[in-house]
Amino acid sequence: MKKVTRMITLLLVAVMVMAGFAGCGKKGGKSSDTIKIGLVFSLTGGTAITEECMYNSAVLAIEQINENGGINGKKIEYVVKDYATDADTAVKVVKELVLQDEVTAIVGLYTSSSRVAVEPIIEEYEVPLVYPTFYEGETPNDYVIYTGSVPNQQGDYFVPYLYENVSKNFYLIGTDTTYAASINEQANASISALGGTVVGNELVSSDTTEFSDIIAKIKSTCGDEGCVIYANLNGDSGTAFYTQFAAAGLSDKYTIASFIMDESFSTALGGAAAGTYASVNYFNSIDTEENKKFLEAYGKKFGEDKVAAVTAVGEATYDAVYLLSKSLEKCGDDISTETILSNFDDLTFDAPQGTIKVDPETHHIYCKARVGLVQEDGTIKTVYESDDVIKPEPTK
Repeated sequence: MKKVTRMITLLLVAVMVMAGFAGCGKKGGKSSDTIKIGLVFSLTGGTAITEECMYNSAVLAIEQINENGGINGKKIEYVVKDYATDADTAVKVVKELVLQDEVTAIVGLYTSSSRVAVEPIIEEYEVPLVYPTFYEGETPNDYVIYTGSVPNQQGDYFVPYLYENVSKNFYLIGTDTTYAASINEQANASISALGGTVVGNELVSSDTTEFSDIIAKIKSTCGDEGCVIYANLNGDSGTAFYTQFAAAGLSDKYTIASFIMDESFSTALGGAAAGTYASVNYFNSIDTEENKKFLEAYGKKFGEDKVAAVTAVGEATYDAVYLLSKSLEKCGDDISTETILSNFDDLTFDAPQGTIKVDPETHHIYCKARVGLVQEDGTIKTVYESDDVIKPEPTK
């Protein structure tokens, strides 16, 4: 009887050990015919107006890749999570993607606060994140690939352009976020180096939608000399500020300039955005064959009325999915975090904005700097473009 009991015990231990081995190791989210990736965007919340295009562009890229045979014969399967412009929700849904959905990699997020919040999760579980948003640089993460621009590809060109062509006085305002605080600090240093004057510098809470007091303060501070209002306000705050500023009739002396202004805002705001400036590496008015194909495919899938609102972060998301697919293709059967990340080194893609390349030192992209002026119809006309792509220097 003891022998039988001992044999049963040994068998149970063996089963438990085998089950343990089966559950060990990094979860890859792979099956015989698909590769699973996660998409994390705000489909609701304050930045949903911006992230709609990001989500659409990701889906478009995935469908195109699948229609062309997928990745080494495997189709991309995607799982979508809405983080509702909330960093805590971003942590929750990223954990779900990793632990429940067992994704191989994640594409998405817009706000810097959400990216920073999920970094401990992707580090702990060793899951690559492809982040398709321009950001403040300063704190790059080894598990993140960045397909948006950084300040040396934006602010280093934007502030001098505004100083030379608009005004030498600047009023800095932004949402009280990691991103806006860093961008305002960098702008402050650049303006001072040029010999300009920062006449105001403040951050407001993300739920601020009443700006009458601030607009009055700008008017009294800048006076008849006028100024550039360097406004990096997220989501609904940005919409409210532009609308109220236009209603105040101050655009003859004061000019708004923003990293965050894009076609999703300009088309929604209409005349309220006209005459303001933007600075990103892509405007949908760019005249390239790849951009024409991208916009045509986007319009066919989501409606021609949506094309006017295609943005830089949408295009960067499209690029992100394609670059990830190229990395996964190079992995062959060895799909692991280490190989995915290393395969991004020097990857190139003929993107709608032009050919981009992933810098092997920083895992950010080489891209051009562009400054745009918003037209009456909401389109953004390029008024400055760098001669060549610029090496990313995220921690400059």
